[in-house]
Amino acid sequence: MASNAQIQWKIVKNDEKSNKLEVEHTEIPTPGEYEVLVKIHAVSLNFRDLMIVRGDYPFSLQLPVVPGSDGAGQVVAVGNKVTLWQKGDRVITLMNQSHLYGPVTPETASSGLGGGRDGTLRQYGTFNEQGLVRAPRNLSFAEASTLCCAGVTAWNALYGLKPVRSGQSVLVLGTGGVSLFALQFAKAAGATVIATTSSEVKAEALKNLGADHVINYALNHSWGQTAKDLTPAHQGVDNVIEVGGVRTLRESLKAVRIEGVISCIGSVSGGITDAENVPTVLDCWLNNCIARGVWVGSRAQMEDMVSVVEARDIHPIVDEKTFSIHEVKDAFEHCAQGSGFGKTVISLV
Repeated sequence: MASNAQIQWKIVKNDEKSNKLEVEHTEIPTPGEYEVLVKIHAVSLNFRDLMIVRGDYPFSLQLPVVPGSDGAGQVVAVGNKVTLWQKGDRVITLMNQSHLYGPVTPETASSGLGGGRDGTLRQYGTFNEQGLVRAPRNLSFAEASTLCCAGVTAWNALYGLKPVRSGQSVLVLGTGGVSLFALQFAKAAGATVIATTSSEVKAEALKNLGADHVINYALNHSWGQTAKDLTPAHQGVDNVIEVGGVRTLRESLKAVRIEGVISCIGSVSGGITDAENVPTVLDCWLNNCIARGVWVGSRAQMEDMVSVVEARDIHPIVDEKTFSIHEVKDAFEHCAQGSGFGKTVISLV
Protein backbone atom coordinates (compact mmCIF):
# COMPACT_ATOMS: atom_id res chain seq x y z
CA MET A 1 0.00 0.00 0.00
CA ALA A 2 1.35 3.44 -0.96
CA SER A 3 2.53 5.74 1.83
CA ASN A 4 -0.29 8.20 1.10
CA ALA A 5 -2.99 5.49 1.19
CA GLN A 6 -5.11 4.22 4.03
CA ILE A 7 -7.53 1.41 4.84
CA GLN A 8 -11.13 2.34 5.45
CA TRP A 9 -14.42 0.47 5.73
CA LYS A 10 -17.72 1.44 4.13
CA ILE A 11 -21.33 0.46 4.53
CA VAL A 12 -22.94 0.04 1.12
CA LYS A 13 -26.41 -0.96 -0.02
CA ASN A 14 -26.89 -4.69 -0.28
CA ASP A 15 -30.64 -5.24 -0.66
CA GLU A 16 -33.85 -3.76 0.66
CA LYS A 17 -33.53 -5.43 4.05
CA SER A 18 -29.86 -5.05 4.94
CA ASN A 19 -26.60 -3.37 4.03
CA LYS A 20 -23.06 -4.73 3.97
CA LEU A 21 -19.55 -3.84 5.09
CA GLU A 22 -16.75 -3.52 2.54
CA VAL A 23 -13.08 -2.64 2.94
CA GLU A 24 -11.24 -0.36 0.55
CA HIS A 25 -7.95 1.45 0.10
CA THR A 26 -8.09 5.18 -0.48
CA GLU A 27 -5.88 8.24 -0.28
CA ILE A 28 -5.31 9.99 3.03
CA PRO A 29 -7.38 13.19 2.86
CA THR A 30 -5.97 16.71 3.05
CA PRO A 31 -7.61 19.03 5.62
CA GLY A 32 -9.45 22.13 4.43
CA GLU A 33 -8.78 25.53 5.94
CA TYR A 34 -11.00 24.92 9.00
CA GLU A 35 -10.38 21.18 9.18
CA VAL A 36 -8.13 18.88 11.19
CA LEU A 37 -6.53 15.64 9.96
CA VAL A 38 -6.62 12.98 12.67
CA LYS A 39 -4.76 9.69 12.77
CA ILE A 40 -7.42 7.48 14.33
CA HIS A 41 -6.01 5.02 16.85
CA ALA A 42 -9.19 3.37 18.15
CA VAL A 43 -12.89 3.09 17.30
CA SER A 44 -15.68 1.74 19.49
CA LEU A 45 -18.93 0.28 18.21
CA ASN A 46 -22.49 1.13 19.23
CA PHE A 47 -25.89 -0.51 18.74
CA ARG A 48 -26.52 2.28 16.21
CA ASP A 49 -23.76 0.86 13.98
CA LEU A 50 -25.41 -2.56 14.04
CA MET A 51 -28.77 -1.06 13.11
CA ILE A 52 -27.24 0.70 10.09
CA VAL A 53 -25.70 -2.52 8.79
CA ARG A 54 -28.92 -4.44 9.41
CA GLY A 55 -30.89 -1.82 7.52
CA ASP A 56 -33.27 -0.83 10.32
CA TYR A 57 -31.76 2.50 11.41
CA PRO A 58 -34.69 4.98 11.68
CA PHE A 59 -32.71 8.24 11.38
CA SER A 60 -30.72 10.22 8.80
CA LEU A 61 -28.52 7.97 6.66
CA GLN A 62 -26.53 8.56 3.47
CA LEU A 63 -25.08 5.45 1.84
CA PRO A 64 -22.37 4.58 1.06
CA VAL A 65 -20.81 5.84 4.29
CA VAL A 66 -17.74 5.15 6.41
CA PRO A 67 -19.26 3.70 9.62
CA GLY A 68 -18.48 4.63 13.19
CA SER A 69 -19.29 7.69 15.28
CA ASP A 70 -16.69 7.01 17.97
CA GLY A 71 -13.00 7.59 17.43
CA ALA A 72 -9.93 8.63 19.39
CA GLY A 73 -6.67 9.69 17.82
CA GLN A 74 -4.00 12.30 17.36
CA VAL A 75 -3.91 15.45 15.26
CA VAL A 76 -1.35 15.12 12.45
CA ALA A 77 -2.18 18.24 10.38
CA VAL A 78 -4.39 21.33 10.60
CA GLY A 79 -5.87 23.74 8.07
CA ASN A 80 -4.46 27.25 7.85
CA LYS A 81 -7.43 28.83 9.69
CA VAL A 82 -7.67 26.29 12.52
CA THR A 83 -7.25 27.85 15.97
CA LEU A 84 -8.47 25.13 18.37
CA TRP A 85 -5.92 22.39 17.69
CA GLN A 86 -2.30 21.79 16.86
CA LYS A 87 -0.27 18.83 15.72
CA GLY A 88 0.10 16.22 18.45
CA ASP A 89 -3.15 16.96 20.32
CA ARG A 90 -5.11 13.91 21.51
CA VAL A 91 -8.75 14.18 20.48
CA ILE A 92 -12.06 12.35 20.36
CA THR A 93 -14.85 12.81 17.82
CA LEU A 94 -18.17 14.56 18.35
CA MET A 95 -20.86 12.27 16.98
CA ASN A 96 -23.22 14.95 15.68
CA GLN A 97 -20.63 17.24 14.17
CA SER A 98 -22.85 20.35 14.12
CA HIS A 99 -24.29 19.96 17.64
CA LEU A 100 -22.10 22.37 19.57
CA TYR A 101 -24.46 23.46 22.37
CA GLY A 102 -28.13 23.70 23.32
CA PRO A 103 -30.95 21.38 22.20
CA VAL A 104 -30.58 19.09 19.21
CA THR A 105 -32.18 20.30 15.96
CA PRO A 106 -33.00 18.52 12.68
CA GLU A 107 -29.88 20.10 11.18
CA THR A 108 -27.54 18.98 13.95
CA ALA A 109 -29.15 15.52 14.08
CA SER A 110 -28.39 14.99 10.39
CA SER A 111 -24.67 15.65 10.91
CA GLY A 112 -23.98 12.32 12.63
CA LEU A 113 -20.72 10.55 11.86
CA GLY A 114 -21.24 7.12 10.36
CA GLY A 115 -24.77 8.03 9.26
CA GLY A 116 -25.16 11.41 7.60
CA ARG A 117 -21.39 11.89 7.22
CA ASP A 118 -18.37 9.61 6.83
CA GLY A 119 -17.36 8.26 10.22
CA THR A 120 -14.35 6.92 12.04
CA LEU A 121 -13.63 3.42 10.70
CA ARG A 122 -10.64 4.64 8.71
CA GLN A 123 -7.02 5.17 9.61
CA TYR A 124 -7.14 8.91 8.89
CA GLY A 125 -10.08 11.30 8.83
CA THR A 126 -10.67 15.02 8.41
CA PHE A 127 -13.06 16.82 10.74
CA ASN A 128 -14.12 20.41 11.26
CA GLU A 129 -12.15 21.80 14.19
CA GLN A 130 -15.42 22.18 16.16
CA GLY A 131 -16.20 18.49 15.62
CA LEU A 132 -13.50 17.33 18.02
CA VAL A 133 -13.11 17.39 21.80
CA ARG A 134 -9.96 17.02 23.88
CA ALA A 135 -9.40 13.40 24.95
CA PRO A 136 -9.20 12.88 28.72
CA ARG A 137 -5.60 12.79 29.90
CA ASN A 138 -6.21 9.78 32.14
CA LEU A 139 -7.50 7.50 29.38
CA SER A 140 -5.88 5.36 26.69
CA PHE A 141 -6.99 5.81 23.10
CA ALA A 142 -9.11 2.65 23.41
CA GLU A 143 -10.86 3.94 26.53
CA ALA A 144 -11.31 7.45 25.14
CA SER A 145 -12.91 6.14 21.95
CA THR A 146 -15.89 4.84 23.93
CA LEU A 147 -17.01 8.28 25.15
CA CYS A 148 -18.29 9.76 21.90
CA CYS A 149 -21.74 8.19 21.72
CA ALA A 150 -22.48 6.03 24.76
CA GLY A 151 -20.61 8.25 27.21
CA VAL A 152 -22.15 11.58 26.29
CA THR A 153 -25.59 9.95 25.86
CA ALA A 154 -25.45 8.73 29.46
CA TRP A 155 -24.23 12.16 30.54
CA ASN A 156 -27.11 13.88 28.73
CA ALA A 157 -29.61 11.46 30.27
CA LEU A 158 -28.37 12.26 33.78
CA TYR A 159 -27.70 15.98 33.39
CA GLY A 160 -29.58 17.24 30.34
CA LEU A 161 -33.00 17.81 31.96
CA LYS A 162 -32.97 17.24 35.73
CA PRO A 163 -29.33 16.91 36.87
CA VAL A 164 -28.74 13.88 39.05
CA ARG A 165 -27.96 14.70 42.68
CA SER A 166 -26.47 12.90 45.63
CA GLY A 167 -29.06 10.77 47.39
CA GLN A 168 -31.21 10.21 44.30
CA SER A 169 -31.71 6.84 42.60
CA VAL A 170 -31.01 5.73 39.05
CA LEU A 171 -32.15 2.52 37.33
CA VAL A 172 -29.90 1.27 34.52
CA LEU A 173 -31.09 -1.49 32.20
CA GLY A 174 -28.60 -4.13 31.11
CA THR A 175 -24.86 -3.91 30.61
CA GLY A 176 -24.53 -1.99 27.34
CA GLY A 177 -22.25 0.98 26.96
CA VAL A 178 -24.79 3.68 27.89
CA SER A 179 -25.93 1.77 30.97
CA LEU A 180 -22.39 1.19 32.23
CA PHE A 181 -21.48 4.85 31.75
CA ALA A 182 -24.69 5.91 33.51
CA LEU A 183 -23.80 3.62 36.43
CA GLN A 184 -20.35 5.18 36.75
CA PHE A 185 -21.53 8.79 36.34
CA ALA A 186 -24.44 8.32 38.76
CA LYS A 187 -22.19 6.79 41.43
CA ALA A 188 -19.71 9.65 40.96
CA ALA A 189 -22.61 12.03 41.72
CA GLY A 190 -23.49 10.13 44.91
CA ALA A 191 -26.66 8.48 43.61
CA THR A 192 -27.94 5.00 44.43
CA VAL A 193 -27.83 2.75 41.37
CA ILE A 194 -30.13 -0.20 40.67
CA ALA A 195 -29.06 -2.31 37.69
CA THR A 196 -30.67 -5.16 35.74
CA THR A 197 -29.10 -8.10 33.93
CA SER A 198 -29.93 -11.69 33.06
CA SER A 199 -26.43 -12.98 33.85
CA GLU A 200 -25.10 -13.81 37.31
CA VAL A 201 -21.55 -13.24 36.04
CA LYS A 202 -22.48 -9.77 34.80
CA ALA A 203 -24.34 -9.14 38.05
CA GLU A 204 -21.08 -9.54 39.94
CA ALA A 205 -19.33 -7.21 37.48
CA LEU A 206 -22.06 -4.61 38.01
CA LYS A 207 -21.62 -4.84 41.78
CA ASN A 208 -17.87 -4.42 41.37
CA LEU A 209 -18.54 -1.22 39.41
CA GLY A 210 -20.58 0.12 42.30
CA ALA A 211 -24.18 -0.94 41.63
CA ASP A 212 -26.04 -0.90 44.95
CA HIS A 213 -28.67 -3.42 43.83
CA VAL A 214 -28.80 -5.83 40.89
CA ILE A 215 -32.00 -7.48 39.65
CA ASN A 216 -31.98 -10.54 37.39
CA TYR A 217 -34.79 -9.74 34.95
CA ALA A 218 -34.76 -13.28 33.54
CA LEU A 219 -35.82 -14.61 36.94
CA ASN A 220 -37.86 -11.61 38.05
CA HIS A 221 -40.31 -10.47 35.38
CA SER A 222 -41.71 -7.81 37.72
CA TRP A 223 -38.34 -6.09 38.01
CA GLY A 224 -39.91 -2.64 37.65
CA GLN A 225 -41.89 -3.02 40.86
CA THR A 226 -38.88 -4.62 42.56
CA ALA A 227 -36.75 -1.61 41.64
CA LYS A 228 -39.41 0.73 43.02
CA ASP A 229 -39.56 -1.24 46.27
CA LEU A 230 -35.80 -0.78 46.70
CA THR A 231 -36.16 3.00 46.91
CA PRO A 232 -36.92 4.96 50.12
CA ALA A 233 -40.61 4.66 51.06
CA HIS A 234 -41.09 2.71 47.81
CA GLN A 235 -41.47 6.02 45.96
CA GLY A 236 -39.63 4.91 42.82
CA VAL A 237 -36.44 5.88 41.03
CA ASP A 238 -35.60 9.41 39.91
CA ASN A 239 -34.21 8.46 36.50
CA VAL A 240 -34.55 5.32 34.39
CA ILE A 241 -31.88 4.77 31.74
CA GLU A 242 -34.27 3.08 29.31
CA VAL A 243 -32.37 1.32 26.52
CA GLY A 244 -34.65 -1.69 26.03
CA GLY A 245 -37.56 -0.05 24.27
CA VAL A 246 -40.88 -1.75 23.52
CA ARG A 247 -40.30 -4.83 25.68
CA THR A 248 -39.04 -2.98 28.78
CA LEU A 249 -40.94 0.33 28.83
CA ARG A 250 -43.89 -0.97 30.83
CA GLU A 251 -41.64 -2.17 33.66
CA SER A 252 -39.72 1.10 33.53
CA LEU A 253 -43.00 2.95 34.02
CA LYS A 254 -43.63 0.84 37.12
CA ALA A 255 -40.20 1.74 38.50
CA VAL A 256 -40.18 5.52 38.04
CA ARG A 257 -41.30 7.88 40.80
CA ILE A 258 -43.80 10.74 40.53
CA GLU A 259 -42.09 13.56 38.59
CA GLY A 260 -39.27 11.17 37.73
CA VAL A 261 -37.66 10.89 34.31
CA ILE A 262 -37.50 7.96 31.90
CA SER A 263 -34.59 8.66 29.54
CA CYS A 264 -35.51 6.78 26.35
CA ILE A 265 -32.27 5.98 24.57
CA GLY A 266 -32.77 2.94 22.38
CA SER A 267 -34.62 -0.28 21.66
CA VAL A 268 -32.07 -3.05 22.04
CA SER A 269 -34.86 -5.51 22.89
CA GLY A 270 -36.22 -5.10 19.36
CA GLY A 271 -39.88 -4.91 18.43
CA ILE A 272 -39.62 -1.26 17.44
CA THR A 273 -42.64 -1.57 15.11
CA ASP A 274 -44.75 -3.57 17.58
CA ALA A 275 -47.27 -0.78 18.14
CA GLU A 276 -49.63 -2.86 20.28
CA ASN A 277 -47.12 -3.08 23.10
CA VAL A 278 -45.85 0.49 23.03
CA PRO A 279 -46.99 2.55 26.04
CA THR A 280 -48.71 5.82 25.09
CA VAL A 281 -48.40 9.42 26.24
CA LEU A 282 -51.30 8.67 28.58
CA ASP A 283 -49.02 6.35 30.53
CA CYS A 284 -46.87 9.37 31.40
CA TRP A 285 -49.99 11.10 32.69
CA LEU A 286 -51.13 8.05 34.66
CA ASN A 287 -47.67 7.75 36.24
CA ASN A 288 -47.11 11.53 36.45
CA CYS A 289 -43.62 11.18 34.98
CA ILE A 290 -41.57 12.51 32.10
CA ALA A 291 -40.46 10.30 29.20
CA ARG A 292 -37.65 12.01 27.32
CA GLY A 293 -35.91 10.91 24.17
CA VAL A 294 -32.13 11.36 24.30
CA TRP A 295 -30.11 11.75 21.10
CA VAL A 296 -26.46 11.71 22.21
CA GLY A 297 -25.36 15.19 23.38
CA SER A 298 -23.69 18.45 22.44
CA ARG A 299 -20.03 19.45 22.30
CA ALA A 300 -20.54 21.52 25.45
CA GLN A 301 -21.94 18.49 27.31
CA MET A 302 -19.07 16.37 26.04
CA GLU A 303 -16.53 18.85 27.40
CA ASP A 304 -18.29 18.80 30.80
CA MET A 305 -18.19 15.00 30.76
CA VAL A 306 -14.47 14.93 29.93
CA SER A 307 -13.74 17.24 32.87
CA VAL A 308 -15.51 14.89 35.30
CA VAL A 309 -13.90 11.77 33.77
CA GLU A 310 -10.50 13.35 34.49
CA ALA A 311 -11.37 14.79 37.91
CA ARG A 312 -12.87 11.53 39.21
CA ASP A 313 -10.47 9.29 37.25
CA ILE A 314 -13.35 7.38 35.67
CA HIS A 315 -12.27 4.63 33.29
CA PRO A 316 -14.74 3.31 30.69
CA ILE A 317 -15.32 -0.43 30.57
CA VAL A 318 -13.71 -1.92 27.46
CA ASP A 319 -14.51 -5.51 26.56
CA GLU A 320 -11.51 -7.80 27.02
CA LYS A 321 -11.77 -8.95 23.40
CA THR A 322 -10.48 -6.28 21.01
CA PHE A 323 -10.16 -6.33 17.22
CA SER A 324 -7.83 -5.07 14.49
CA ILE A 325 -8.76 -3.03 11.43
CA HIS A 326 -8.78 -6.29 9.45
CA GLU A 327 -11.31 -7.87 11.84
CA VAL A 328 -14.10 -5.32 11.59
CA LYS A 329 -16.75 -7.84 10.54
CA ASP A 330 -15.81 -10.03 13.50
CA ALA A 331 -16.09 -6.99 15.78
CA PHE A 332 -19.59 -6.22 14.51
CA GLU A 333 -20.61 -9.84 15.04
CA HIS A 334 -19.17 -9.87 18.56
CA CYS A 335 -21.03 -6.66 19.38
CA ALA A 336 -24.27 -8.06 17.96
CA GLN A 337 -24.04 -11.22 20.06
CA GLY A 338 -23.89 -9.15 23.25
CA SER A 339 -21.80 -11.78 25.00
CA GLY A 340 -19.03 -9.41 26.05
CA PHE A 341 -18.95 -6.91 28.89
CA GLY A 342 -18.21 -3.30 28.05
CA LYS A 343 -17.56 -1.53 24.79
CA THR A 344 -16.30 -3.36 21.68
CA VAL A 345 -13.16 -1.57 20.48
CA ILE A 346 -11.29 -1.81 17.17
CA SER A 347 -7.61 -0.82 17.09
CA LEU A 348 -6.57 0.92 13.87
CA VAL A 349 -2.81 1.10 14.54
